[in-house]
Amino acid sequence: MKPFMPPSAPFNAAEQTARFEQLALPHLHSAWQLARWLARNDAQAQEVVQEAWLRAWRYFGGFSGTVEDARAWLLAIVRNAFYDSLAAQRPNDVLDEEGSEAIDWTFNPEQLAERADAKRMLEAALRLLPVAYREMLVLRELAGCSYEEIANMTGLPPGTVMSRLARARAQLAQILQGTTR
Repeated sequence: MKPFMPPSAPFNAAEQTARFEQLALPHLHSAWQLARWLARNDAQAQEVVQEAWLRAWRYFGGFSGTVEDARAWLLAIVRNAFYDSLAAQRPNDVLDEEGSEAIDWTFNPEQLAERADAKRMLEAALRLLPVAYREMLVLRELAGCSYEEIANMTGLPPGTVMSRLARARAQLAQILQGTTR
């Protein structure tokens, strides 16, 4: 993809809206996934995404990156909005029950039960990880971000990102092994 080149004259409102939709809207699902995995419940994730979307719109005039940069930029805003919401609610961190997902009828009931159990075990194991480790795993494995993108979003050196990912994977494996015995 080629970089989005802003015109030399300031954007009017319609152009600004079109540019925002062109660059940010394709990454809304990734923003939702990241917020959901970080927040661990749909209600908080929705609030985080809404806050991040407002921040992205508010500061979009200062964004001059490429189409590819827009994803990392938006996910960094989601990450920051999550940490801001976490700090605001720290004294009473209450988790809501997660919503149910649609049934995939291509599996028999036994397979569905096994998949649901595996999903619950993974989600429970992810909840036990420290936020910094969970964040790394979610960004890399679920959002599909590169090490460099994660480093840019978090402000960490790429080597630190890789070592945290290794520790997160090891800790997740230990947790899962403890639950499968």
